[in-house]
Parts: sequence; C-alpha cells; structure tokens
Amino acid sequence: MRVQKPTKGDAEGVADPSPEVPDGTRAVLDGNEINRALTRIAHEVLERTKGGEDVTLLGIPSRGVPLARRLAQRIGRVEDLSVPVGSLDITMYRDDLRSAPVRALGRTEIPGGGLDDRVVVLVDDVLFSGRTVRAALDALGDLGRPRAVQLAVLVDRGHRELPIRADYVGKNLPTSLRENVTVRLEETDGHDAVLLGPSRPPSGPSRDGALRPGAPGPRSGSTEGSA
Repeated sequence: MRVQKPTKGDAEGVADPSPEVPDGTRAVLDGNEINRALTRIAHEVLERTKGGEDVTLLGIPSRGVPLARRLAQRIGRVEDLSVPVGSLDITMYRDDLRSAPVRALGRTEIPGGGLDDRVVVLVDDVLFSGRTVRAALDALGDLGRPRAVQLAVLVDRGHRELPIRADYVGKNLPTSLRENVTVRLEETDGHDAVLLGPSRPPSGPSRDGALRPGAPGPRSGSTEGSA
C-alpha cells in the first residue's frame, strides 16, 4: 500500500507516490485528504472568528508548527489576510519532567504585536490525553492574556484524560490504546500521511506522562499520538 503527497510547492497540488507504509500499518489520510481537512478547518476558523482579523496561530512543536503555517496560508488566500503565526514550546510545562528523560528545548516564537486581546488558535497534529494541550495553556498564560484560546488538531484519536476538547478537528479517529497514530508531513518527513498501526513496546514515558501497558511510546521522528 502506498500513500500520496501533494506536489512540492503547491499545498493543493496533484498527489504523487510516496514511500510505502510499514507492515501492519494503514493510511487513514493521504496528502489530498489532509489538504482538504486543513482547508475546511481554515474556513471554520474564519466563520467562527468573523473574518479572522484578530486571530494568531500558534503551532505546538513539532508538527503543529507546519500545520499552523498551512492554515495561515489558506486563511490568507480566502480573506487576503496576513495571519500572525508562531510556535509554542511546552517542554518546561510538561507534567512528567521528574520522570521523563532530558529533552532538548523547542522554540517559542511569538509574532510581533504579542498575544494580548487576540484570539489564539493552538495548532497540533494529534489530540489524545489532553495533557499536551494543558501544558500549552500553562505556557500561554506566561506570555500574554489572549481574549480567547481555541484548539485546532488534524486528528482527534480520543482517550482523553483531561476535560479538553478541540474546537476544530480534521478527522475524528476512534483508536485503541494498543494503536499508534503517526502523522507525517511534507515539511518534516518528506510526504503527507496519517497512519494507524500497532503500538511499539513501551520504552519510556510519552510526551504526556508515564506510560500505561499497551500505550504508545514516546515521540521520536514521528508523532505517536500522545497529545
């Protein structure tokens, strides 16, 4: 089985072949489907924020950042609007710092003009337990006072551990704890796809905290659905 990606330089381009997925893993979204999901989310953001003039997009590293940039491009094409885009590192706000291995800090980049009185849309690839989003909210509180905070995710795989819900979802994907959701993006992996496959044997705490039996392992080169 092969997944497809849009032509480089054209987020809405014609799909091309990309590397085969691993055994036991299936593609649940290909490049064209990811593009359509992001286009729909962009329109929903514009509708909900009444034109998007006060919107700032903050991507959660690593794959939330290119997704935020893609959303900004789509919003700009519809409304001829330049949407501020930044990134929000949550490393020091994680709730597993005592038990997790040492991690390199990511980048937090706040667009000019700051966040005060803005509608901040946090962008991530996969929503899972909700602990990553809670850490992002804590980090955001130290950087400004937005008028409102919303959440956009490419995939919601369920299994929430905190009362957190996304405002914009590309795809709701029911999963078991014995499965991994892996997001691949052109900017970070060379092609676009969302893959569903068996979880790897636990090897340490995930991005959201201590592992449970059968839970996905930590993020490495690709998303393991631990947001």
